[in-house]
Amino acid sequence: MLKSITTFSLAALLLAGCATEPLNSAALTPPLAFKGEATPATAATAPVEMGQWWKVFADPTLDGLIERSLARNTDIRIAAARLEQSKALVKSARSSLFPQAGIGYGASRATEVGQDPKASTLHSAGIDLSYEVDITGKLFSAAKAARLDAQASEALLDDTRLLITGSVAETYFALRALDEERAIVRDTLTAYRTTLDVTQRRFEAGDVAELDVARLQTEVSSNESELLALDRQRAQIENALAVLTGEVATTFDVESQSWASQPWAGHVPVVPAGIPSDVLKRRPDVQAAELSMQAAQRRVGIAKAAWFPSLTLTASGGYASSDLSDLFEDAGRNWSLTGLLTQAIFDGGRRNAGIALAKGDLEIAFAGYQQQVLVAFADVEDQLAARQTLEAQARTQTEALNAATRALNLSQSRYRNGYVSQLDLLDAQRSELRTRRLALQVKAAQYQSSVRLIRALGGDWTV
Repeated sequence: MLKSITTFSLAALLLAGCATEPLNSAALTPPLAFKGEATPATAATAPVEMGQWWKVFADPTLDGLIERSLARNTDIRIAAARLEQSKALVKSARSSLFPQAGIGYGASRATEVGQDPKASTLHSAGIDLSYEVDITGKLFSAAKAARLDAQASEALLDDTRLLITGSVAETYFALRALDEERAIVRDTLTAYRTTLDVTQRRFEAGDVAELDVARLQTEVSSNESELLALDRQRAQIENALAVLTGEVATTFDVESQSWASQPWAGHVPVVPAGIPSDVLKRRPDVQAAELSMQAAQRRVGIAKAAWFPSLTLTASGGYASSDLSDLFEDAGRNWSLTGLLTQAIFDGGRRNAGIALAKGDLEIAFAGYQQQVLVAFADVEDQLAARQTLEAQARTQTEALNAATRALNLSQSRYRNGYVSQLDLLDAQRSELRTRRLALQVKAAQYQSSVRLIRALGGDWTV
């Protein structure tokens, strides 16, 4: 059974820095257990290294495709660029915590007013320093909020990687299943064509009726149409895989991969039962929502700090001379030191509006965090339910396939001995083909559901 996490939402609200109104976290009380949790019948698959969840499938081709997607996928590159932008904003915000310094040189020419006007030039050079004393902590909070935004961007990058790698795995398994299904239909089509040739010769010899030929021709044409439809689906899935790996669909060809000519062998990884729901806090999207909420709460404090005075210290020093050659002589030295304390008295409600805006952003961020937590639980519940039903469906489908295979073998034997008609044999063949394809589709769904469950848990199920 899953462990209770009584502080799942409250931990996100223990924020340092500027104080704001407490948020109502009652809506985020987590359940004691996932309702879809159940102990699987088989032993759990051993976990792999954090961040490389796809290794549990032990498929070298899948590993290669995911490595290519991590290196080339455009969504990942966009998320990485946004992270770099966020890091730059952190540096910009932190710069306000330090003194600002600059140097300058100037020259001015003026004419004295009088009976004998005389023009003169004044040269000046010096250094200027300014520093805003962070008496309310707003500059520190601004830097902290920017850093929280950067951490949220980093979490979103991890979430994008998780989504893309999961999509690559799902698409890959769909392609593998479709290739096996095409192989089944091709083998069936070959058998039907062989039977049609034999039946055609028997019809020409007068041993069978034309109806038998027509029935087989119908099966051949129907399976040819099915194969063409599967070919079309494969092309679309292959093109989707090309986009995920960041390659041009025109030149992307999965047929060149070594797995294309090998049977799809392997076992569906089993995620263990009893996973604590604390692991959901590691989901990148939940982390990003929590960090964005913390940044929004910081900014409420920054908006409130606008009601307090600000203190700015400035200092300047340098030289001035009418003769450029004497510019740095001691006689031309000058300096100044200024402290400016300012406090706004009337702003027409601008500061109140800023606080209201920041509070609105905080409420939006908190609601977004709530929504992300709800989505996380729903994702896991969906896939836990899918795992149970697919396991049961796979067992049932295996029984159905065994029965259909036995029925086909019996029908072929009885047909050869003249006990059943060709129509009965065709029905048995169609039933066996349909059941085999359904079994393959269930297998693919199990693989894809495992991918979705691992992704719903944040890419890892270790505590």
